[in-house]
Amino acid sequence: MKNVVYFDLETQKSAEEVGGWDHISAMRMSVGVTYSTARGSYEIYEEARANELMEELRRADLVVGFNILRFDYEVLTGYNPFFDPKQLHTLDMLVELMKTLPHRLSLDSIASATLGIEKTSDGLQALRWFRQGKLLEIAEYCCYDVKITRLVHEYGCEHRRLSYTTKFGKKSVAVTW
Repeated sequence: MKNVVYFDLETQKSAEEVGGWDHISAMRMSVGVTYSTARGSYEIYEEARANELMEELRRADLVVGFNILRFDYEVLTGYNPFFDPKQLHTLDMLVELMKTLPHRLSLDSIASATLGIEKTSDGLQALRWFRQGKLLEIAEYCCYDVKITRLVHEYGCEHRRLSYTTKFGKKSVAVTW
């Protein structure tokens, strides 16, 4: 059985707090979440378990996420200098979509147009929750984002097309994953 691991994380600090987007590895993870198809369940990782999270990603046959190459993996490199995202089999849906489209899309615009579901919050709210010590709220939000990521990926695999919204209305794009 192929083990596809869907993945997302939230951070402790914003880009502004660490000196800009060139310092993503300094943002620190507040909560990371995976969903493993082999396990059939979610796993929630707090910062102290960052190395365990990286080990799960290393063992996966495929890691699927949205903007994980540029962001989530970069956050994890701040925990372990031997963590090399290039060694992971990864499908970053945003990267793949940008090969076809001339602009970035949000996961929310894809999920809303394709599946009729919306994200429950955003990364800025997760930062506020972290400052308030509300890790459970971050974990719930992150689990939901992982579920949306999984549903969007599965829909794309089955139908070879995703929808998204723009200021000009609903559009669609072919996918080859």
